Amino acid sequence: MKNFIEVEKTDEEQAEQIKKWIKENALQIIMGVSLGLGGLWGFDYYKGQQHQQDLQARGYYLSVVANPSNTDALKALKENHAQSTYAQQADLIMAKQAANQGNYQDALNYLLPLTNSTNEFIAQNAKFKATNVYLEINDTDKALDILGDNTNKAFSALYDNIKGDIYFAQNNIKAAKEHYQSAISQLDKDSRLAPLVQIKLNDLN
Repeated sequence: MKNFIEVEKTDEEQAEQIKKWIKENALQIIMGVSLGLGGLWGFDYYKGQQHQQDLQARGYYLSVVANPSNTDALKALKENHAQSTYAQQADLIMAKQAANQGNYQDALNYLLPLTNSTNEFIAQNAKFKATNVYLEINDTDKALDILGDNTNKAFSALYDNIKGDIYFAQNNIKAAKEHYQSAISQLDKDSRLAPLVQIKLNDLN
């Protein structure tokens, strides 16, 4: 069973899923940006101000990445850029650090609010990590509850892999096999996750 720390090994797989999601939603993204900003008066000024804000948020975020114990950087990021993606990504880092230290409730405190993020990738990432935290503390019912139903096929392979882990933890071998098989069928042959899922499936046979 994958725990919170081990799931980091599949981050490249998550990156593959992001690329797939962006490709499938490229038109909507472009239209959203065009409609949202195209009609604004003083767009050049807005763009310059936004760029400065993004640079500042990125600086705070990188400080947190370099040193998760840098509470000043985290506080500044939360206070000045609370709605930014950087603030949410920083929470993912803090959740990882908390889990690594065995502070699972602290990790969940960071992750659970992110499951409602308007950024779909961050929301899905938080769900996967929160699910693994619940698995780590042997609370499979909450793991199933937070994972919920998959609504985006771009994340379906990761979803099936983690759901297989939950059913394995519940000793529901039949369901675990089905989800592992589903995950493998959706992964590319050169995927780094596929051999790991195959090993888990083989162990159940």
